[in-house]
Amino acid sequence: MTGDNETRTVGGLPTPGDGRSRLPAVLTRAVWLLWVVSLGVSAAWLRRGGPQVSAGPVAVNGLTILMWTVVSFFGGIVHSYSRRYMAGERDAVGFFGRVFAFTLVVMALVAADGLALFWAAWLVMGLVMASLIGHGGWPQAQAAGALARRYFLASSALLAAGLAVLWWHTGATTISGVGGAVGSDPSTVVLAAAGTLLLAAMTQSALVPFQGWLLSSMTAPTPASALMHAGFVNAGGILLVRFAPVVTADAQVMLAVVVVGAVGALTGKLLKSVRTDVKGALGCSTVGQMGFMIMQAGLGFFAAAVTHLLLHGFYKAYQFLASGSRVAHEHPAKSGPESTGVVGAAVGAVTAVAGAGLFVVLTGKGSGNGLLLAGLVGLTVLHVARDVTARPSLPETVRYGAVPLVALPAVAVYGGVYRAVEGLLVGLPAVGTTAMEPTAVHALVAAAFLAAYLVVETGVHRRSRRLYVTLLNAGQPPSTTLTSTEEYDEY
Repeated sequence: MTGDNETRTVGGLPTPGDGRSRLPAVLTRAVWLLWVVSLGVSAAWLRRGGPQVSAGPVAVNGLTILMWTVVSFFGGIVHSYSRRYMAGERDAVGFFGRVFAFTLVVMALVAADGLALFWAAWLVMGLVMASLIGHGGWPQAQAAGALARRYFLASSALLAAGLAVLWWHTGATTISGVGGAVGSDPSTVVLAAAGTLLLAAMTQSALVPFQGWLLSSMTAPTPASALMHAGFVNAGGILLVRFAPVVTADAQVMLAVVVVGAVGALTGKLLKSVRTDVKGALGCSTVGQMGFMIMQAGLGFFAAAVTHLLLHGFYKAYQFLASGSRVAHEHPAKSGPESTGVVGAAVGAVTAVAGAGLFVVLTGKGSGNGLLLAGLVGLTVLHVARDVTARPSLPETVRYGAVPLVALPAVAVYGGVYRAVEGLLVGLPAVGTTAMEPTAVHALVAAAFLAAYLVVETGVHRRSRRLYVTLLNAGQPPSTTLTSTEEYDEY
């Protein structure tokens, strides 16, 4: 880049001889040890029958052991991947230190029962992630990190306000104490606290209109992006699950959660449809997936929200760590899907109905808003089926046969994980309550998802220049985080 005076060399990666060079290996082994310990704690907790164990400001329950195991596993994968990815990096030691600190802070967050500890972990988690986004020292990365930091500080301020209101109203200093004191007849004070908690969750999970920090974060090293999209953005869902008694105290609050989640899910889907870069498309996908997660919490399906964040975390971590292999090496004219045809459409429709039915059978969500959730599962299967059957590289029989053979087992896995998570969350306040009854708002949300599916699948957004440009502009990060093409002219 312009003004870059570093000496360029070709050869092997540097091998420093001081003790700091061993720190990445030490931290990698330490985080894998944390995973083994988490497995041991989980086994002991399950052997005891699963009661909540409280010790001062910390509480160990089903959600805690689940998230400890998953977070430490993700941390181990990212540490191991970074050993090669960051080799030769000037500040590799600092990067590993921040990634390890992030893993510890998230584990503290999911175990925190004290309001002060939960808020402190939330704040530190955001500051560490902003530092990872700004890693590298080049101006665009620093601008993206500074932007993310402002968002995260605002989220922490909103969370602090909500927790302070709850403490003042209930006198409780723990999350479990707040849940027991709120009751089912909330006051205006509790509703105001619920609103601030929802805004904090939206900011951290990059829901519309707070998606700017996430779309600007593509400057982050790939391991940091994997950690961000697989773990950090899930904090909004964890917040709503931990404070479920506050969120579920009033039906209007739950409707608001559904609406903001649906807007995020639909916007993320539409923004992704016009992105051509791999990491940008993954970022827009995360916005949509986090919206869907929040919407499930608003429907009262907290176990489904936790299941979604877990499976999305595994999927998105893999997608980012393997993002380099997703670059297509072919002429653009050959990259578009062909028409599925009548047979392909029929196979997709039958598989979608079967997938939705299988989901209902496995989860028992066959009534009320459970049908909305099952319908969204069917739409997802239909979208995947269209992608598979439209690929011209395979014979038709293989394509059509692969749709049910892949989609239905995937739905079965989702249903099985959902049931397991539901069992782990038994006993958490308000998490196992009956889901909301359907309203006109839920019907409008279902119609909006169907309309968005038809818009994308029929290509309306591409034929309309105004809509296409609007979506393209909406998915762009702030100009301060963009790299000018003139910086590459000399190369």
